[in-house]
Amino acid sequence: MKEIRGDIWEYRDSAIVAITTNGQVSRSGKAVMGRGVAAQAASLFPDMAQLLGRRLVEGGNHVQYLGENIVSFPVEHSPYQVPDLRLIERSARELVALADEQGWRSVVVPRPGCGGGGLSWNEVRPILDRCFDDRFTVISVDSTDAI
Repeated sequence: MKEIRGDIWEYRDSAIVAITTNGQVSRSGKAVMGRGVAAQAASLFPDMAQLLGRRLVEGGNHVQYLGENIVSFPVEHSPYQVPDLRLIERSARELVALADEQGWRSVVVPRPGCGGGGLSWNEVRPILDRCFDDRFTVISVDSTDAI
């Protein structure tokens, strides 16, 4: 696993970009994508919330390829909960399995649960370090976070 700082969206043409998500679906059938890279994805790709909402209903709160070189990475069951370290680990394992299946050579992931979710990178890093190999890059935009 590599660690860098920068803008995750700069990598979408050369890598798969993971967006941290939750399992909540609104009454209109759209995934709740209210903050972080999920909110950015919803803004950049207007159909993304509807697509992820369908995938959540059909397949549950799991890693899902969403097209546009974007994959969901569940970190919490609801936007009203604290990110779940067990869910982050399951998502990391699912993402590795999907990368293996699809032959992805480069996947960029934000620090899951560490932005708006409030988890410490020191809590999350060891989990990802156990799961991810050198195909995976964890990106941080916060210059105050130690890498």
